[in-house]
Amino acid sequence: MSDVHGSDVCFMKFLNAAKFYNAQVVILGGDITGKMIVPIVRQSDGAYASEFLGAKQILETENERLRLEKQIRNSGYYPYLTDLEEMAKLSSEKKLQDELFSRVMAEDVKRWIGIAEERLKGTKVKCYISPGNDDRFEIDEALKSSSVVIYPEDQVTWIDEHHEMITTGWTNPTPWKSPRETTEDKLAEIIKRMTSKVQRMENCIFNLHCPPYNTLIDVAPELDDTLKPKVSGGSGVNMIHVGSLAVREAIEKNQPLLGLHGHIHESRGFVQIGRTLCINPGSEYGEGIMRGALLNLDENRIKSHMLTQG
Repeated sequence: MSDVHGSDVCFMKFLNAAKFYNAQVVILGGDITGKMIVPIVRQSDGAYASEFLGAKQILETENERLRLEKQIRNSGYYPYLTDLEEMAKLSSEKKLQDELFSRVMAEDVKRWIGIAEERLKGTKVKCYISPGNDDRFEIDEALKSSSVVIYPEDQVTWIDEHHEMITTGWTNPTPWKSPRETTEDKLAEIIKRMTSKVQRMENCIFNLHCPPYNTLIDVAPELDDTLKPKVSGGSGVNMIHVGSLAVREAIEKNQPLLGLHGHIHESRGFVQIGRTLCINPGSEYGEGIMRGALLNLDENRIKSHMLTQG
């Protein structure tokens, strides 16, 4: 699965999927962090004030606060407990806000890694988690530090005795100017560095966060200069292809067994490029729905594949 964007409930479902589906390998393919902090501000009278999803709340008890924190985490945001003095400083200094966001994000990834170690330690499940274009570089150390979770970014890894996997969370440019974006030429170089080391390309898995260009799995709304979807006449929102040419060219040239992609939440599905099956499980993290793909591989073919939801 991919693009959980900080949702606790989706991450827990990801970990539980190993046992539920009897999977030997689980892969979380990028964009794992949330997009926003939700302050919970301690008031002078001991209560807490917060605003979440447009609703202002006064929390009188610790249980109410903990319940709200859980709702915030499940929706993919970060609750942050603070006081009136710190809140005033944060409101006036963008640098402090940015530093806090990076710190909270890294701490939360570390918390997730701890949960993964607790759940998967002692099992034979291989768990791969990599960053995506929306993920800041501050989270990488937490991903690398685990004895259970495997950090596959920019590497060729053997997921079993028959299948190698290459991984990158970098994408072609987007309107949001996210941390891990680059030109198509540089993305092609990143992929080529890995493919040059692959021993059995016919069995290789391309775990590339960005989907290939001009396919059923790279379609997204066209945005205007204000980042709002463009609408033309009565035909609704304009949809365009936004995937990567470099990714497509690498797949066409190398013809690996499988392509695992994400990035475009709306383009859930699969497509065949030559002999390569490319899958985007899509994402509905904000609703707490885990969208994934279940694949059954034997030595040199994909025996079966299906999209999952739950």
